Formats: sequence, structure tokens, C-alpha cells
Amino acid sequence: ATLKEAISNTNLSISQLAITAWASASTYRGSDMRGGANGGRIRLEPQKSWAANNPYELNKVLTVLEAIKKEFKGSVSMADLIVLGGNVAIEKGVKNAGYAIAVPFTSGRGDASQEQTDVVSFGYLEPKADGFRNFIKKNLNLAAEELLIDKAQLLTLSIPEMTVLVAGMRTLGTNYDASKYGVFTGAVGALSNDFLVNILDFSTTWKATSEDDTLFEGTDRKTGIIKYRGTRADLIFGSNTELRAIAEVYAADDAKERFVNDFVIAWTKVMQLDLFDIKE
Repeated sequence: ATLKEAISNTNLSISQLAITAWASASTYRGSDMRGGANGGRIRLEPQKSWAANNPYELNKVLTVLEAIKKEFKGSVSMADLIVLGGNVAIEKGVKNAGYAIAVPFTSGRGDASQEQTDVVSFGYLEPKADGFRNFIKKNLNLAAEELLIDKAQLLTLSIPEMTVLVAGMRTLGTNYDASKYGVFTGAVGALSNDFLVNILDFSTTWKATSEDDTLFEGTDRKTGIIKYRGTRADLIFGSNTELRAIAEVYAADDAKERFVNDFVIAWTKVMQLDLFDIKE
């Protein structure tokens, strides 16, 4: 509780804390059980220089968290602090949405050193794309929606878990480089189902704005005024029949609290993927 208060009292935003925790934990791969938040390697090479992690912004967050760690004289690891910071962000987002839910936290992560980290070996974990952050490397001749599904299966996520995480993270403003693509809400920072409500809204009509059909513009069907901008990783939730069915469940008027609860469960799952000693 003291650590959470210390994190809350910093000038770090919900977006900064959440995206750092996600960047750390989402390196996990269920295929070979490498990666994850344990070790705190996001503060080491090569992870701290990965394009997807936006090194300049990442360094701001790590500097503040390092100061908190120093205050506690080494009794907490950076790996734990990064995840706890993400939880603080989610709890703030939940509160902004009008709910009160404590995000579960399990400590015990250690910090690896640069000497313990093989730069070449860990380089293979670098994401070419991360649909949860609406990030994709330039000139990558692969569909963003397919890369999103691949990322989700590496994180051992179910389809509903993937859906709530993408939708919730868009409303929390965790896009790469503060991109507005996929931010289908007027209340960024509040954990809500707005993304799904608006992707299903028939009053919005979508058209491609890039020659390669990767970027889209949503305009009001009657007035022609631009309402939103999105990527293929966003629009797939409205066009794919299976994803649309799940989106309709979470976008219902009486599903707001269920959405928030399920997001917290899915978020906690990702944060704890490499804590093998707490698995059932």
C-alpha cells in the first residue's frame, strides 16, 4: 500500500504506467516460456532500446521508479515496481469509470543484471508488432490483425481476454507513441467499453485512407464529419464474425461492470505469466 501511494504521488500518468508494465510483461511467449516481467529486463539492453517500447518515454518512467526503489533501500525490485505501477494505473482507470476494484498483485520478481542478459538471445523477443499497443513496424508485409492474434496466442490469451484487453487499453491511452488510432472514446483514462460500443456503431462509416489499406477513417454517416481513425487491428473487432459476437456482449448497456472485471482478470493474468510458482 505504501509503494502504491508512492507511485500514485509521482507525475507519471495512467498511460505511462500501464504501457510500461505491459511492455515488460507482454514479452512472455507461451511457446517456449521465455520473456515476461520477472528479471525487470525492460530496463536493460536490448529491451530498453526496442522501438515498440518508445525508449525516450520509457526512460522517464524507469527514472521515477528507480528513485522509489532507492527510497526503499533495495527492499523492492524494479520488476515488481513496474508491474505494481501498472496495477496503480488500472485501478485509477477503474475509479475514473466509476468503479472500485483492487487489481491483484503478487510480488517476488527479481532484477537481472546486464551481465546476466545475452543481448543477441533476448533480441529475438522483440515484437515486430503489438496490436494491444497499436504498434507495427514500418514496411512489414504482414496483416496487423493476424499479428494481433499471434501475439494473443503467445500470451496464452483466450479470444474474450484478447478483446477486453485491446478495448480497455485503447481507452487508457496506451497506444504506441500516443497514437490516436483506435482511441474510440471521449474519456481517455477511464477504463470503459467505449471502444467496442463505437466500433459497432452503424452511424459511423469507415473507409481506407492509405493505399495499402492499413489505416482507416470513420465518419458520421449523415454529416460526413470525421469521428475516429483506426487500424486493421482495431476494425477487425467489427468485421470478423467471431470477434464481433464477443464485442456485442461487452458493448451491451448492462455489461460495463462485467467488462471492467474481466479486463482486470485478463490484465493480472498477463502480469503473472512468468511467475510459474503460483500457477495452479
